Amino acid sequence: MDHVSNEYASSTLQQAAVLVPVCRREDGDLRVVVVRRGSRGMHGGQLGFPGGKAEPGDTSLLETALRETREEVGLAPEDIEILEHLPVVDIVRTGFRIQPFLGRVVAPAVWRYRKGEIAGVLEPKIADLVAARGHDWVMFPEEATPRRIEFFRVGDERLWGASYRMLSPLLERLLAGAWPI
Repeated sequence: MDHVSNEYASSTLQQAAVLVPVCRREDGDLRVVVVRRGSRGMHGGQLGFPGGKAEPGDTSLLETALRETREEVGLAPEDIEILEHLPVVDIVRTGFRIQPFLGRVVAPAVWRYRKGEIAGVLEPKIADLVAARGHDWVMFPEEATPRRIEFFRVGDERLWGASYRMLSPLLERLLAGAWPI
């Protein structure tokens, strides 16, 4: 079970935070900024949001999200306006409790991301993601039967798992103008 919200899970999971960055480019379309992780680590090659685990020097999970965003994609905190603290996502399988933050960002003309850790930055249009929902059955090595996963198709890739769960409830609200972006 990936999404567990109980007292035991919250006390045993490692704290992490991500930024769900949204922006408008010159074409006027609302976009979300997604990173493609480098090949290393448990999330190697996957799509997700800038962020990571809390470090001892972080004074808050917001600071964690802002620090990680600067390190991974070069966005300075002054180029980010936090719009909302989103619901926490617990991922028991990997041992993390993730605090996501929705943020309006000033996207640079060219993304300068941390090579190795990040393999690329994508900016799918929110309207395209709404139309690109899908599902599939996936066999995970530690499970005996396939499990249904839901995802957003981003080009030839999938945005799924915790990132999907964070973004999915936001899409319609973003399109409806719930936040000034």
